[in-house]
Amino acid sequence: MELSRDFYTEVVRPVVTDVPHSAALIGAGSEVLAFDTERSTDHDWGPRVVLFVDAEAAEEVRRVVAARLPASFGGYPTVFGGRHGVEVAGPGRWFAGRLGFDPCREPYGLTALDWLSVPWQRLTEVTSGEVFHDGLGVLERARAALRWYPGDLWRHVLAAQWRRLAQEEAFPGRCGEVGDGPGSAVVTARLVRDVMRLVLLMRRRYPPYAKWLGSAFARLSGSAELGDSLSAALAATDWRERERHLGRAYERVAALHNRLGLTGPLETSVRSYHARPFQVIGAQRFADALTASITDPAVAALPPVGSVDQFADSADLLTHPGRCRAVTRAVLDL
Repeated sequence: MELSRDFYTEVVRPVVTDVPHSAALIGAGSEVLAFDTERSTDHDWGPRVVLFVDAEAAEEVRRVVAARLPASFGGYPTVFGGRHGVEVAGPGRWFAGRLGFDPCREPYGLTALDWLSVPWQRLTEVTSGEVFHDGLGVLERARAALRWYPGDLWRHVLAAQWRRLAQEEAFPGRCGEVGDGPGSAVVTARLVRDVMRLVLLMRRRYPPYAKWLGSAFARLSGSAELGDSLSAALAATDWRERERHLGRAYERVAALHNRLGLTGPLETSVRSYHARPFQVIGAQRFADALTASITDPAVAALPPVGSVDQFADSADLLTHPGRCRAVTRAVLDL
């Protein structure tokens, strides 16, 4: 980020000083989420800036910038992966390409389809990073509009995440009971992933995709003991031990739910799964309470599936905004 900020200040800004523009490092890239390491420099690495200009001026600005870039900056090449590090675009078109819609449009009336069709990875990419200059006056407003879900949609998404836990929370024990150790381990891993995502959502953080999910979770303040329980559940070789560690994690997350105050307080202790000898938190209780707290009739009427990340898990879908929007529209019957 520091490299790119200096690149804009010392190289790019003097080239476009007479052109109204905004400049940022947002969008794809581990450096945008501050997850970059030395390993990140092994491909497509160098100083980068997303330069936003009026759409009609984009082609000319792109030509001028390309002609005046130095071969290197800060010890890194300015051309990598077959292209230089200055992406020039109109803001509306750039956001639509990343999200499937343009949040810069007036008014900023984002719909349920807008919110629920965008993968969390894309939302965190456009709200993270840094704006170096906002001469067009659109970047900070658009990023602020996307910073977090409106209240009722937040409840809807949280309810869907609790529902995912409810659907499988008894299965580590059921698999283990019939001697299916690998199946019990696989379900436990799925539940750990859903707990991590749930906690990030409860803490108003968009969960990033798989490569950075654990890193984002570990950065949450106060998450160490919960992380220890989840790690112990993953490392366990016996289903009863997995269940015990998951139970401790569930109780911590249930207590966090109560601290949020989005619903009335709920009992936070694990309990038997009906008459069966499996310990669960009863996650459906939390989903139902959150759904009951939604006051917007349009949100309350949505199918209980949440956002696209909660009902789809294909990279070939989640990296294609048009497909995400089409699938979400169909699933939500909008």
